[in-house]
Amino acid sequence: MMLVASTVVMIILAYALVSVLTQQLVSQKEDTALQELDRARVAVEQQIDATGTANSTQVRINSARAALGQMSAQQPDAQAVYEPVIVVENSDGTATTSPEGYRIPDGMRELVGRGQVVQQYATVDQQSGATYNALMVGTPIESDIPNTQVYLVLSMESEESTMALMRGLLSAAGVVVVVLLVGIAWLATQQVIVPIRSASRIAQRFAAGHLRERMVVNSDDEMGRLASSFNDMADKLSKQITQLEEYGNLQRQFTSDVSHELRTPLTTVRMAADVIAEDAEEFNPYTKRSAELLIKELDRFEDLLADLLEISRHDAGVADLSTASIDIRSCVDSALSQVEHLAAELGVEVIVHAPEEPVAVECDSRRVERILRNLLANAIDHSEGNPVTVDIGATEDAVGIAVTDSGVGLKEGQEELVFNRFWRADSSRKRHSGGTGLGLAIAREDAVLHGGTLDAIGYFGVGSRFRLILPRTPGEAVESEPIALEVPGASKPVEAEEQSAFEVSTEPGALAVKAEPDNGIVWPSEREARGAEAPFNQDIVPDFDEEAQR
Repeated sequence: MMLVASTVVMIILAYALVSVLTQQLVSQKEDTALQELDRARVAVEQQIDATGTANSTQVRINSARAALGQMSAQQPDAQAVYEPVIVVENSDGTATTSPEGYRIPDGMRELVGRGQVVQQYATVDQQSGATYNALMVGTPIESDIPNTQVYLVLSMESEESTMALMRGLLSAAGVVVVVLLVGIAWLATQQVIVPIRSASRIAQRFAAGHLRERMVVNSDDEMGRLASSFNDMADKLSKQITQLEEYGNLQRQFTSDVSHELRTPLTTVRMAADVIAEDAEEFNPYTKRSAELLIKELDRFEDLLADLLEISRHDAGVADLSTASIDIRSCVDSALSQVEHLAAELGVEVIVHAPEEPVAVECDSRRVERILRNLLANAIDHSEGNPVTVDIGATEDAVGIAVTDSGVGLKEGQEELVFNRFWRADSSRKRHSGGTGLGLAIAREDAVLHGGTLDAIGYFGVGSRFRLILPRTPGEAVESEPIALEVPGASKPVEAEEQSAFEVSTEPGALAVKAEPDNGIVWPSEREARGAEAPFNQDIVPDFDEEAQR
């Protein structure tokens, strides 16, 4: 860009210089021509008066022209060399010229005939047939030959040669300057652009994981300081990345070790709980309920350990696929059968929109069923009793499944948070599906393992949609989306205020109490205060162990 701008400036300057020089040469030529015209007029008048009237007009003007020719040849300045022409306008409209047959432009002759001094640029024909550009100046004279006019024809060839030489010199100078500019630009590129490109290339390799990449410091100028600063930054980033990797590896190793180590004591506790459960009918109601709670929490603990082991496999990169070509509709049916009891318990209707023809895809059916089971359980749990819709779509290279609910939805910015481990949108909300908090995180890892995606969208108070896209063959690129990521009927986000979890009495002095659902039996010490028919809720009891001993 700089080179182009410099070239344009040079062209403008050269054009201006040539114009000025041309104007100077033309003005000098015109001044010289007018000076010579005055001298020629006097010489012609004297020469005509010196010749006798007995001679013909042609002889007299030829003699005057010959005198002018001699005077022009004696001029030391080349610009003053001219060809004289004498014209006599006859009364019959013809003209007598010397030299004979020389043609002067009619318009110029007319103006000179009116007593004006006229100058004009014209193309003159030579006797050899060649032409040249010339400056013609003419003036009337006073003599005994009426209507006599004197013209001087000055050739412009010398000026044209001078301008041609000037243009050639300027063109050569322009080429030299352009070459110099190119050389300077190349040197600037070598000094500035090349180190910057090197820094960019090294930064890209550093970002790609080559943490030992560094810039070469070979000067003390700005580029050298830039290289030193970059290397210092790279050293600090490398240390921090290494520390984070060590912390991450330690965390994953801790999770894996704890999950494995808890297997043995959990198995022992499970065996003891099964023995207790076999004689549960012989226990009193409180002991029997405690045994039921023990079995339920053991089941949840085992699910949590299984999920921790699975997520640790993904973190370690050892999770693998056992693929087979299946009909994706069978995975949907299998997942539905596993959450039927939850849908029936919460009174949620599940509607499936699936194509009539089989939808073939090569995948790990166990992992896909687990993804769909997690999505369905999550949708049923948050649907607030509204129907849950399952849509299946397919293209030539991918299969898509979307699970949509019309429940509490998601707030802005929560679309990615829902896939974080142990993240909950509302920590006070009760889980009906008994999830571990790792379901959606594992589901996304399973989708990525197939080369697919799992994403979500939602609007608070309207509902949410989770979409799973799987390539027909694991690892292949997906060119087009088989199903849209949008909540039907929610083109505009609906803002809704969260309902308060506390109910405040309007009576003066009344205590604000958080509404809690009751579940289970009531300890004897609580029965009197809560009512004989009130169910048990261990979260309300101040000290569960103390009450159990009572």
